[in-house]
Amino acid sequence: MSDKKLLEIKDLYVNADKKEILKGINLNINKGEIHVIMGPNGSGKTTTANAILNNPIYQKKQGSIVFDGEDITNLKTDEIARKGVFMSFQLPEEIPGISVNNFLRYAKNKITGENVKISDFKLELMRYTRELKINPKNMSRSLNVGFSGGEKKKNEILQMLVLNPKLAILDETDSGLDVDAIKTVSKGIEMFKNENNAVLIITHNTKILHSLNVDYVHILVNGKIVKTGAQELASTIEKDGYSEYKLGESENEKK
Repeated sequence: MSDKKLLEIKDLYVNADKKEILKGINLNINKGEIHVIMGPNGSGKTTTANAILNNPIYQKKQGSIVFDGEDITNLKTDEIARKGVFMSFQLPEEIPGISVNNFLRYAKNKITGENVKISDFKLELMRYTRELKINPKNMSRSLNVGFSGGEKKKNEILQMLVLNPKLAILDETDSGLDVDAIKTVSKGIEMFKNENNAVLIITHNTKILHSLNVDYVHILVNGKIVKTGAQELASTIEKDGYSEYKLGESENEKK
């Protein structure tokens, strides 16, 4: 296996509530790359993200997921997270009584298996909040409680930077954000990305892509990847939509 290969999904079929959602997904992500999965509502984008982290709501019926050289298909979600997979959520949870600061420090301790020095952690947090234009007072507030939609999404990017995973999966992180907030989220992604990690962005619009250099765009329709291309493909979708892609047909099936 190539030292650059980070994630390999092979022939993945996934059900939810006895309904087949993914119908043979194949996806390879190398270190240093940004991939985007786009598609209409209900196409299986979020299911793909949850399947990688083995959310028990989604049942894998066939296929495998290999992460950094290890088969993680059937590992528990927390084990996958400790191996370096991070996921941001469309609707971040509110957790009363646990401050953002304490949550992030606890999560980092669990991921690294070490006790993070408070002084180093505070300096790191200060730098990231400044770069992301997050009010530092939010760090002492209960996690996401009373936060605006934009504040919650920025908080997800902050978590990504603090936890520094090998693979960051961003599920509809741009949803409902204004132009300035999207630019801030894009900046956080650029701050995170390096030659040793990768990003998988799941979205149904292209606004977040305007400020990023994307390596591959995958179009997911009816549980199958029907097209893969460069960043220009996203612009084509923005202009023309998904109408040219026949429901349920992959490129190979069309030939």
